[in-house]
Amino acid sequence: MNDQELLRPLIEPNTTKLILVVMDGVGGLPVNGTSELEKANTPNLSLLASSSACGLQVPVAYGITPGSGPGHLGIFGYNPLQYEIGRGVLEALGLGIHLTENDIAIRCNYATVIREGTKTVIKDRRAGRIPTDHSKKITEMLQEKIKQIDDAQIILLPGMEHRFALVLRFSHVLEKGADAIEDTDPQKEGLEPVTPLPSNVSAKHVLEIALKFVEKAAQILKDQEKANYILLRGFSSVPKIPKFNDVYGVRSLAIATYPMYLGVAKLLGMDTVKPEGGIAQEVETLKKNYDNYDFFYLHVKKTDSNGEDGNFEGKCRVIEEFDKNLPDILSLNPDVLVITGDHSTPALIKGHSWHPVPVLLKSRYVFGRTSASFTERECLKGEFGIFHSTDIIPLMLANGMRLKKFGA
Repeated sequence: MNDQELLRPLIEPNTTKLILVVMDGVGGLPVNGTSELEKANTPNLSLLASSSACGLQVPVAYGITPGSGPGHLGIFGYNPLQYEIGRGVLEALGLGIHLTENDIAIRCNYATVIREGTKTVIKDRRAGRIPTDHSKKITEMLQEKIKQIDDAQIILLPGMEHRFALVLRFSHVLEKGADAIEDTDPQKEGLEPVTPLPSNVSAKHVLEIALKFVEKAAQILKDQEKANYILLRGFSSVPKIPKFNDVYGVRSLAIATYPMYLGVAKLLGMDTVKPEGGIAQEVETLKKNYDNYDFFYLHVKKTDSNGEDGNFEGKCRVIEEFDKNLPDILSLNPDVLVITGDHSTPALIKGHSWHPVPVLLKSRYVFGRTSASFTERECLKGEFGIFHSTDIIPLMLANGMRLKKFGA
């Protein structure tokens, strides 16, 4: 029996309000003795942590570095080892396309490459994080010029900065495993794009079409200063997965500015809204919709972006920006408030890492007074200790008085 099967008969809907804030990649590592959370000036988070239940949560398993998809699924109470969802599906759903069982979705990066003889060498995997407006313009240009390759319709959807989604739409249902294709992104600059080895005949066909797309796009983009190549990531098809509201008996709203995280929420059946702006605008959106839902997921992206860029001070500034907006969230007086991350992204590593993630839970029914601040070292002292991310939702429901007693 998994946790969701255990919870279903215990669910007791009521009017309590639950807020889950995910500060993407919030966990860090010490640089000159302090992590980003320790260095940032966060009086509001510190005060909240001192009266909350704190701990560290493991997104997938000890030593395993999670992607954003598995990281979020765990937080939402879905075993990420049971439900594997590709980034392509999440990106495409987040950008507003309705995916069918005939589709393969791919999350793409514009990249900067240089030619060294017969070699194509990646100079910048993210094309300098080109502005979203420019990315949108060249994506629309590619869509106009590439509409069909062999038996696949080509659908392109511009995303944020250097990202966009590619959907290969076939006229028939593909065999199982057609999306079993590794990324062409080697994850490091100075290397050539990877040529994946497909695991079956259907995957081979999908890969051939995808690589033809890359070749055609590279010819069209060759004169672009930065975005002159495309890296393919997260080949995926739509999985069958239980809906969040049905499993937990809530009315849920997701608030995020980046498509992938809206995609996770849509896949789980949440209502979604994409504010224009930063953290303050997201909090304002939360306040405007507060009477219409009882579960809220609010996503903060730039903690992760700065961590991936190795920008320690930039990540600190985003944490401080959230801290300044925290009183507006607390003014809503939610019955349960959780603040955590989907994974750690230390600026020291410049990428996701396997380190447990700080978490705090504020409600009337916790001990508190075990952690002095919302940092990695202080949260380790908290009453939760180290636990699995899939326990977060059950704890939120319990503290929201939404679970009946188990057994006689």
